[in-house]
Amino acid sequence: MAPHDLRRPFKRPLISDQERRRQHSLLRQAQNRLDAQRHARFLASTTFSLSSSQNLEPQPEPEHEQEEPHQKEELDVLEASNLKGDEARKWFAKQLMHPEWMIDIPENLTNDWFVFARPSGKRCFVVSSNGTTISRLRNGSILHRFPSKLPNGARTKEVSSSSSHSYSILDCIFHEQDQTYYVIDMVCWRGYSLYDCTSEFRFFWVNSKLAETGACDPPSYYHKYTFSLVPVYSCDQSGLCSAYSAPVSYVKDGLLFYNKHAHYQAGITPLALVWKDENCSQYVMDTDNKGQVPNQQQVVLELQEDGKLATCDDPPMAFGCLDGSFIQQSDLHSGYLLRFAIGEGGLVLADGKLEKADLKYLGKANRARASADSFSKVMFQYNVRHSPLRIDDLLGSVSSPVDQESETCDIEMDG
Repeated sequence: MAPHDLRRPFKRPLISDQERRRQHSLLRQAQNRLDAQRHARFLASTTFSLSSSQNLEPQPEPEHEQEEPHQKEELDVLEASNLKGDEARKWFAKQLMHPEWMIDIPENLTNDWFVFARPSGKRCFVVSSNGTTISRLRNGSILHRFPSKLPNGARTKEVSSSSSHSYSILDCIFHEQDQTYYVIDMVCWRGYSLYDCTSEFRFFWVNSKLAETGACDPPSYYHKYTFSLVPVYSCDQSGLCSAYSAPVSYVKDGLLFYNKHAHYQAGITPLALVWKDENCSQYVMDTDNKGQVPNQQQVVLELQEDGKLATCDDPPMAFGCLDGSFIQQSDLHSGYLLRFAIGEGGLVLADGKLEKADLKYLGKANRARASADSFSKVMFQYNVRHSPLRIDDLLGSVSSPVDQESETCDIEMDG
């Protein structure tokens, strides 16, 4: 297979305000620090307090690659501790950090970002505490309850009374094919919160600490599932090539990019990005309920009180507005998730902002949906159909002119 030619100097023009929002997110995390220790402690305790009253059978997950919305208001941890049942589960479901979809290539991709191949599977929090381990899906329901070699994760002789209040929280993807939890991030370790630590430190910490516990060992009586690390690379040409094309022990579902300076923050963040093509994911274009790619792109938006149709972003972005009489005739209400097709008029943007969207109403969204689509997801899917961001574009952005003259990257491509 002929290598890719990286000799052409090329910079894909920006089509959105994603870079501006990245800079804003970095500034905001420095100015508004969460009380991370209390937040992590409550997150761990909530996992177990809910488990005693909840059916252990996992509930249906949202449709593939569904993003969770930000909370409309920041809920204080002490206030959240008073929540019970469904309300507590909804709060818990919003605690994962969700990447935006890559619309534009970030500035300083080579120096400021990590990249790794995302495992295909079920995204979840894994919490070990009180001599047991529980994993919770994105919708807050329990996936597994099991013993593990994570700190305080099983009722063994090694778990002393002095460590009974210790807890650890991992951000994982459960890979069905090999029944393995692949750890993509660490939120808390032995009671020490990592929320306000950079991703660079968190990745160093998980690589340093996880293997020490024996969590990566094969399954045993006190360790039902294996945990495994994913190979994380600096996003230079070599690292990007490795993440994209190097063989791994799991089925790939795109690439994840993490800003090295980003803290772990709940909800959708432009400081983490997901990117896909047909060579590293089975799920590039969204499918309908029959598993088929529709002729027209479909989007799910939330109906607001004023009739506007909004994304799940914080703040939400309006894609249009429904007439009051249509809302009444169709028996629609605020908060409903509605499905639309994007017509021939497409999406019109100016200075990174949406000016016009040609929407065709299809009906109410599947009840399994937890939230509307994000703006970045809609735009990524739109670009896939019209002007996709290709691996060549990414490779060109991390190659200096000297590199382009002297280095090439062998990548297997379809066709």
